[in-house]
Amino acid sequence: MKVGHVDPFSGASGDMLLGAVVDAGVGLGDIVAALTGLGLEGWALTAEPALRGGIGATRVLVATHEDGVVRTWANVRERIGGADLPAVVKTRALATFRRLAEAEARIHRRDVERVHFHEVGALDAIIDVVGVCAGLHLLGIESLSCGPVAQGVGMARSEHGLLPIPAPAVLELLRGAPTYATGVPAELCTPTGAALLAEWTSSWGPMPALVVDRVGYGAGSRDLDRPNVVRLVVGDAADGPAATRALVLETTVDDLPGELVPPVLDALRAAGASDAWARTVLMKKGRPGLEITCIADPDRGEALRGVLFRETTTLGVRGHTVDKWALEREFVEVDVAGEPVRLKVGRLGDRIVNVAPEFSDCAAAAAATGLALKEVFARARAAWRPRGDDPAPEPETPPPATA
Repeated sequence: MKVGHVDPFSGASGDMLLGAVVDAGVGLGDIVAALTGLGLEGWALTAEPALRGGIGATRVLVATHEDGVVRTWANVRERIGGADLPAVVKTRALATFRRLAEAEARIHRRDVERVHFHEVGALDAIIDVVGVCAGLHLLGIESLSCGPVAQGVGMARSEHGLLPIPAPAVLELLRGAPTYATGVPAELCTPTGAALLAEWTSSWGPMPALVVDRVGYGAGSRDLDRPNVVRLVVGDAADGPAATRALVLETTVDDLPGELVPPVLDALRAAGASDAWARTVLMKKGRPGLEITCIADPDRGEALRGVLFRETTTLGVRGHTVDKWALEREFVEVDVAGEPVRLKVGRLGDRIVNVAPEFSDCAAAAAATGLALKEVFARARAAWRPRGDDPAPEPETPPPATA
């Protein structure tokens, strides 16, 4: 699988990301050809070499003849929706502008359909967004990861007057994503750049294991105290699952009745935790207690903290992010004594390495048939057979016999 990783150590903007895909090997003419499908006039695209902090990069410049029209979300949606573009490019570009519209709506406290884009609805922003989406598609990228997004500090002038850096729209767009301030007195990440990253990024954090094929550097317009470039790494996913970022929340209590613990864990899973558990711990003054822990996508943090505060007796919650690796998985269904039982099949690359019957299905089958639960488990495993093109799991080696 072709994967990409964005390294926004100096932030990101639409033209910087466009420069990165061109620097990574996409022909400028191919992007121009895709953009002609928009049916827009009054623009031109050029690329030139640039040096930023000693790093060679590509600077893409969008020249436009603006007509003074302030575009609405409806206007942009109609233009891109009716364009002659590959389906994936059209879908991604529309989703990117949808994110921009929703961010502006939240900031200005108005309905999303009434949003006027101002700067980000200008012709050059449309060229940037569609051009980047077309470039990533032409690179064949199926999954994109992104590192923490650098931000500047200070104030920037806009159509609304002076706005703080990071711009309000940038922070809205990067909800759930890692970002940090650098102290650079300039806008490093623009709303267009943030929207493109938010739309394309499937996992935030360090670069995953991949076999590097291409590296592209897109140049910003200014020289800073750091290389003002965004880096795009393209390659093939290495064997094994890629790491994703997950949030771990935990709290310890010594006064929660035991009968309330299972409902707390159920509430955490219902609120978006991929798993939740409890274990006994020894607390201060030798008091026995419980540590309640859950793991989830980072954007579920607020909801899960709310569950812990409402449903337990805790006064505080701890949290940290971790790397998480997960096998690709699918469900298959088998028949056990006339009852359906699902099995979860886990794959490592093209090999099946784990097959696990679903407990709830096995329990229901045991209740319906009168079979022992362990017998249902055994029959479900025995009934499963891989498809003809699936290699079976390695058989377990029995332990050596002892005298």
